[in-house]
Amino acid sequence: MTATLIGIARKARSRAPMEILDTVDVSLTHGIDGDCRGKLRKRQITIMTMEDWQAACAEIDRADLPWTTRRANILVQGIEIPQMPGTQIRIGNLIVEITGETDPCRRMEEAAADLEKALRPDWRGGATCRTIQPGTIRINDPVILL
Repeated sequence: MTATLIGIARKARSRAPMEILDTVDVSLTHGIDGDCRGKLRKRQITIMTMEDWQAACAEIDRADLPWTTRRANILVQGIEIPQMPGTQIRIGNLIVEITGETDPCRRMEEAAADLEKALRPDWRGGATCRTIQPGTIRINDPVILL
């Protein structure tokens, strides 16, 4: 199975609702266009896998939770995100570099009981990234580890 981009989301400000997109521009200076996190150079973009999201939801018996509950920007399927800062990932023509783990926070507990704990093992909550090569990403773009 080829790894694929299956979800894109952004939020205009902290605690704002997540906006789901089909395509978005990603820049070196602002990360995902219109996302409030872009100014944080080491945490411009957050990436999570569908497989990790489903594992966390299964652990708390909440298959009904949409992936945007996690508040990640990018959802990919068919790839394991390396738990290694410095690793680069190509999504379409965009290249990002992993800067660290996206630590689950109390906000996850507000969404569902025990979700924060279910996202803690093995970077299930995703990875934080910075933009290395800007680009435009679209749903169904290929995802490749570099």
